[in-house]
Amino acid sequence: MLGNQLQGKTAVITGGAGGIGRSTALLFAREGAAVTIVDLNQPAGIEVVREISIGGGRAIFERADVTRASDCRCVIERTVQEFGGIHVLFNNAGIIRRASVIEISEDDWDAVMAVNVKSIFLMSREVIPIMANAGGGSIVNTASGWGLAGGGRAAVYCASKGAVVLLTKAMAIDHGGQKIRVNCICPGDTDTAMLRGEARQLGEAEDRFLSDSAKRPLGRVGTPEEIAQAALYLASDASSFVTGTALVVDGGGLAGSG
Repeated sequence: MLGNQLQGKTAVITGGAGGIGRSTALLFAREGAAVTIVDLNQPAGIEVVREISIGGGRAIFERADVTRASDCRCVIERTVQEFGGIHVLFNNAGIIRRASVIEISEDDWDAVMAVNVKSIFLMSREVIPIMANAGGGSIVNTASGWGLAGGGRAAVYCASKGAVVLLTKAMAIDHGGQKIRVNCICPGDTDTAMLRGEARQLGEAEDRFLSDSAKRPLGRVGTPEEIAQAALYLASDASSFVTGTALVVDGGGLAGSG
């Protein structure tokens, strides 16, 4: 069943082939948006396009490395060519390396900062002029609860997500006059392949790791579909007076933090 919260709009979603990105792509399409799915995982991205098409929606897949300016430019050019414009950008691509500053390699540090932060700069730089010429738009960035509070053995991830929170606020200030809203989501632990991969990085049993992740007021980890609903709110006109905010969606995980 199709909704209409994004009827007539076009959305670009990075990291759209799996996890939160996949769920958001499917939801945005159900709500009427034409969707460009951006990812390095081509088979998974094509499968998401197929699912959207079966449901009566419109979508294309673009294989791209969002840390490369030329790839980002190609994604935006094809989207405009296919759909005529861009109204929503969901900067969702992200990776994690669980390590302290003593443990992490320089290459891993650079990779996390590039995917989690630089990609937002590169994609937004391409999209903002298009949105401004069209009279506005919405940019949603994926940050993290660890962008607001620190976590153990996650130094570069925390640094990158903290950067996303403040980059979001700076962009909201710079582009509010162009009627471009910029917000970020700060998810708590969410049941995705990335979360399960953290257990392997830390050398922990997956079931125990997930059980520990569920220790929050609501007593469970989140689902990608729940984070997608937050992205929909920030992308749609339901949040028309919301910009520069970091929306925490974490089952109460940060409720007791100062």
